[in-house]
Amino acid sequence: MQAARIKNTAESDYATLFFAEDDDEKLRLRYINCGHPSGLLLRADDRVEWLASTTTVLGLYSEWECALGECTLAGGDILVIYTDGIREAFNDSGHDFCERRILASLRACRNLSPEQIIEGILSDVWKFSPHEQQDDMTLLVARCRTLG
Repeated sequence: MQAARIKNTAESDYATLFFAEDDDEKLRLRYINCGHPSGLLLRADDRVEWLASTTTVLGLYSEWECALGECTLAGGDILVIYTDGIREAFNDSGHDFCERRILASLRACRNLSPEQIIEGILSDVWKFSPHEQQDDMTLLVARCRTLG
């Protein structure tokens, strides 16, 4: 039997993906990052970890391998996943919002609920880049609970 390769996109089309699974019992986060902007993990003690790509984008290459990233979590750690529309929101001077501003915005509202953190970061993005957005803006925020 011969395998057939089905193509449903142009060879130049691709997608990024960030997929994560947390294990509440082991306080562990396992993830794959397929060319997506780096995830941001703000630790309760204010250390920062960037969850960089573990492989390339999806759909661009006929052969593809993916590595798994893993980190431990602690109560109070905050995970932020965002699309490039957040970091690449430009102001009138042509500067982008960038990872540094995302982190500063997160630190300013870190003691709020995840929903309020999302509102705070998006508010900062819209103040920085008040004109019509050029790309999608998706933002996910999760806080690790203290177990016990």
